[in-house]
Amino acid sequence: MTNHASEHVILTVNAGSSSVKFSLYENGTGLRETVSGQVDGLGASRQTVLVLKDLATGEKSTRDIAANDHAGALAEILASLQPHLAGRPVAGVGHRIVHGGTEHDRPVILTGDVLEELAQLEPLAPLHQPHNLAGVRAAIEAFPAATQVGCFDTAFHRAQPWVNETFALPRVWYDKGVRRYGFHGLSYDYISGELARSEPVLAAGRIVVAHLGNGASMCAMRDGKSVGSSMGFTALDGLAMGTRCGQIDPGVLLYLMDHEGMDAAAISDLLYKESGLLGLSGISNDMRTLEQSDHPHAAEAIDYFVARIRREIGAMATVLGGLDGLVFCGGIGENSVLVRNRICRDLDWMGITIDKVANAESRRDIGTGKTRVLVIETDEEVVIARAVASALVA
Repeated sequence: MTNHASEHVILTVNAGSSSVKFSLYENGTGLRETVSGQVDGLGASRQTVLVLKDLATGEKSTRDIAANDHAGALAEILASLQPHLAGRPVAGVGHRIVHGGTEHDRPVILTGDVLEELAQLEPLAPLHQPHNLAGVRAAIEAFPAATQVGCFDTAFHRAQPWVNETFALPRVWYDKGVRRYGFHGLSYDYISGELARSEPVLAAGRIVVAHLGNGASMCAMRDGKSVGSSMGFTALDGLAMGTRCGQIDPGVLLYLMDHEGMDAAAISDLLYKESGLLGLSGISNDMRTLEQSDHPHAAEAIDYFVARIRREIGAMATVLGGLDGLVFCGGIGENSVLVRNRICRDLDWMGITIDKVANAESRRDIGTGKTRVLVIETDEEVVIARAVASALVA
């Protein structure tokens, strides 16, 4: 264990559909990440593991844990962090919260009233929102004196043009909040800021960012702002995902109700938990497993995943009126050489060509054509930590 200065620390909790990422930051003269980790494999066919890394020493530990849900994962995380806190106070805890509804376009301190309001949005993000709020409650119990801050995945998209936010339903439903919200906003916020820092000319242009993981979406950005998202009212729309279907004709759902006798609960399980890569392959929701499989259904699942992304790139380029850059991020986007290669194949008409060696090595810049193609490791945790640091001095 490393000796740390007696500064207070900030904890970030980022609960995804199959993982929980967490980090500790010293908050003295500036934010400094000291510990990071992740619980991976929740709800998957493989063993659930907890990975913890001390960034000062480079020491990394990996161990199997018995947790099979997010509540169990959070208990394991809090226990593993106690030695690293070394008695220092946790001044603030930042939480990724998937849905902020129509009201929240920026981070907010999580009071009891706010938590009650956010709980009303659970039907719009049933794979995430309950776990996000469970994390908040666990953190309040563990660190009652800390400031709890919520950071919303929907907030980045709140300034989208009306035509990209509405559905062609009677306007009363838009007024009631039935609209396209978009998600993965913390990731897109980080990529936008990173491009502004490192690639200011490109950042001012027309960018499509592909956040590809167990949850997957794409965002069209102009001058660093969201103008279009593949996700809609819930985190179901758009691309195929680990267990979520992505785009589907709503007539299919009416058919399942009327002719197959499926109720809302059964359809919800089908769309959120049984579809996507898992449903198409019948093998796994994990791209790593599918890439290693020689089963034809695994290959077909990857084919569909890639095809939907390629189709969405064209749609996003149209929203933007052209394309200056394509950015890959997220677990699959950052690590799958195969998926990146398949997505970019035969897109030279869009100015997209890639260097196979650079792609195989997952370099930052893999493009060779007019349209820049970048691989950037996203960092939702630091976006959350910055929000907490700001709240602590407000």
